[in-house]
Amino acid sequence: MATTQQQPTDRPTTEEEVELLRGSVQATVVAQFVIAIAAAVGLIYLLKLVLVTILVSALLAFALDPLVVALARIRLPRALGSAIAVLLLIALSLAVTFFFYSRAIDFLDELPRFSAVIHDNLQKLQAEAEKIENSTRLLIPESKGKKPIPVQVQQAPGLTNLLSSSASQFIDIALAISFVPFLIYFMLTWKSHIHSATLAVFPKEKRLVAFRTIGRLSEMVRSFIVGNLVVGLLNAAASTIVFGYVHLPYFYFLGAISAFAGLVPYLGVFFALLVPLAAGMGVLTKTQLSIVFLTVILLHVVSMNVLYPKVIGRRLRLNPLAVALSLLFWAWIWGGFGLILAVPLMGSTKIICDYIEPLQGLGAWLGDSSSKGRLTRTTQ
Repeated sequence: MATTQQQPTDRPTTEEEVELLRGSVQATVVAQFVIAIAAAVGLIYLLKLVLVTILVSALLAFALDPLVVALARIRLPRALGSAIAVLLLIALSLAVTFFFYSRAIDFLDELPRFSAVIHDNLQKLQAEAEKIENSTRLLIPESKGKKPIPVQVQQAPGLTNLLSSSASQFIDIALAISFVPFLIYFMLTWKSHIHSATLAVFPKEKRLVAFRTIGRLSEMVRSFIVGNLVVGLLNAAASTIVFGYVHLPYFYFLGAISAFAGLVPYLGVFFALLVPLAAGMGVLTKTQLSIVFLTVILLHVVSMNVLYPKVIGRRLRLNPLAVALSLLFWAWIWGGFGLILAVPLMGSTKIICDYIEPLQGLGAWLGDSSSKGRLTRTTQ
């Protein structure tokens, strides 16, 4: 009888211990997952310069690969074709840099002519802001007690510290840029080896899925680069024509900057408006400024809703919310480079999730409604 009375009392204790152990294991797993994510984010932030250099080199290598393939068809070795492609890229970059640098110097030389008009307009805006502030103060009763006097202590910036920090950043950026041509060359020449070695990492039953994943990644990145270039050139031509019509100073220079700045999703319209409106303030009339404003808005709407989906959208198929969150995250981590790389990084994440069965739900969430129907076909 004693043994039969102990069994009911021992069983709840055992079940409670199992539940406590299971809960502690789950809490440990969640904590380890959170710590791993935090460590990964911190590592991505610390390796900003290295990762941005590698990713930019990879994007340029994808863009130059069709040229290398075309040169290989006329019996040129891949190493020689890669060298020719890299040299052409360097020459094009130097020519574009020289053109924009000379136009920027000319624009800055002409800027003092318009500084007085711009200063008057800014003073008018400041006067209006002061009127609004004074009218607001009349509505808010003042406190009877003595107002504390704010004291702000600032350390005088040392010229030596400023120059040393700027010089170190410039050296780091110049060093990273110097690595880009070599990285592109080796990525192009060792493409076949990297592709086969990457497939060999996976088990034999997973290599077909890995092969299709890499193929879709290549198509997405290449279409993203070519599509942005095509849309940017079309917008640059339209902006240059309109800016020249309203006699905007250096319209051929500002039109290209505004067009390519507008390629950033969602935020690009603000970047595209900033340059021409700042240059036209005090120079153009209100009607001309309105034409510039409406032109930039119209080009951005047409690009993002007509040209962009037709040229790039069929390869990306991303959820607008996912793109916005990606822009916010990568801009916080990598600044301006994050805005440029956010969309291809999110597109690559979606493609990888589509081919990994446990992550297909996340891939469906990242995609738009038209991509859900193709989810089951990607793994077949």
